[in-house]
Amino acid sequence: MRPPVVDRKTLWCALPRATQAHYSRSVTQGSLRLLVAVHDVTPAHARRLDVLYRLLDELGVRRYALLLVPDWHGAWPLGQYPQFTAQLRERAAMGVEIVLHGLRHDEVGLPRSLAHRMRTFGRTDHEGEFASLQPAEARVRIDQGLATLRASGLDAIGFVPPAWLGGPGLERTVRDAGLAFTEDTRGVVTLAAGRRIGAPATCWSTRRAWRAAGSVLVAGLRLRLERARPLVRVALHPPDVESPAVLSSCRRTLGALLERRTVTDYRELLLEAG
Repeated sequence: MRPPVVDRKTLWCALPRATQAHYSRSVTQGSLRLLVAVHDVTPAHARRLDVLYRLLDELGVRRYALLLVPDWHGAWPLGQYPQFTAQLRERAAMGVEIVLHGLRHDEVGLPRSLAHRMRTFGRTDHEGEFASLQPAEARVRIDQGLATLRASGLDAIGFVPPAWLGGPGLERTVRDAGLAFTEDTRGVVTLAAGRRIGAPATCWSTRRAWRAAGSVLVAGLRLRLERARPLVRVALHPPDVESPAVLSSCRRTLGALLERRTVTDYRELLLEAG
């Protein structure tokens, strides 16, 4: 199965102009920090991911996390794409963090109760793999995902459920699997210390034109509303590159945040939490 065809020239032309280098330097407001993550890292999105990597490089963002899906939709097993995993290892060697992000990401083959449908409504389009999994089922999938990553020479430090939707007891399940943190829409949970670090997350949606326009508007509002928050997160997704408006908003948002904030990473948060 081949990746979806995406016109690289079109995508790159949609990327706004280069940002001044000062974005990669420390800022005076040292207490204000930014955590950046690229979600849904899979060979299925390889071309779109290249655009996001180039965006981060232009902005001078060197510290960020890659949220890997070991077998995207059951059709993209990571082990069958050695060139893709070699590139991931190169990034990891440069300090980029590896995070497990589900096993297959979608909900295919899982029961979708009324409670599940109500909880996921408006938040994901059947992509809440862990939203209703019981602890034993979640553990099996986490262990399978970790084994797949290790077979490719990649070590995850944490687990983030698809769509930030986890089932009952997920924090304990992730901790018992030997991982250091998980997170949801409200913040990051360091599992050894049992500490929740509040950190609102900005992300975008491109499933519908109205959702794309709305997420661009919300991202701009959040810049003002969360200006004083000690830690904020930005979550980039591969489909973001398909909408010029969303891609420009991603860039504007990151640029504005980088003017006032220092980029941090999960390892630093874990070290501080003890």
